[in-house]
Amino acid sequence: MKHISYRISGVPYSRSKKRGDTQAPKKWTQAVIEQTKHLPKVTEACILRVTFLLPPNKFPKDFPYGPDLDNLMKRLSDALNQTIFSDTEGKDSCVVEMSVMKTMVESEAEAGTLLEVLPIKIK
Repeated sequence: MKHISYRISGVPYSRSKKRGDTQAPKKWTQAVIEQTKHLPKVTEACILRVTFLLPPNKFPKDFPYGPDLDNLMKRLSDALNQTIFSDTEGKDSCVVEMSVMKTMVESEAEAGTLLEVLPIKIK
């Protein structure tokens, strides 16, 4: 497996929405699938590095640190299970180390996710 370094465009979402654009989380999942389906398949243990690039509206006054990383990762991992992890036994359980962060970008146009997958040998 080769090293993967890729930028997924779009506003990351974590869970279902009850107001506003209620389809936005599903659209994000579809964007991840569409934009990563051409990437190499992961075939062995790997290290995953993820940076969520979030627009200012993801950091409201009552949530000044933005959405929960674990919830953002759950939706991203589930989508990647349909693409880069689809041929791997155990799907995303092949990730043996993970580094995840979020940061604010200036606009929705800059939003997305930086994804890096590094193969490692554990045997």
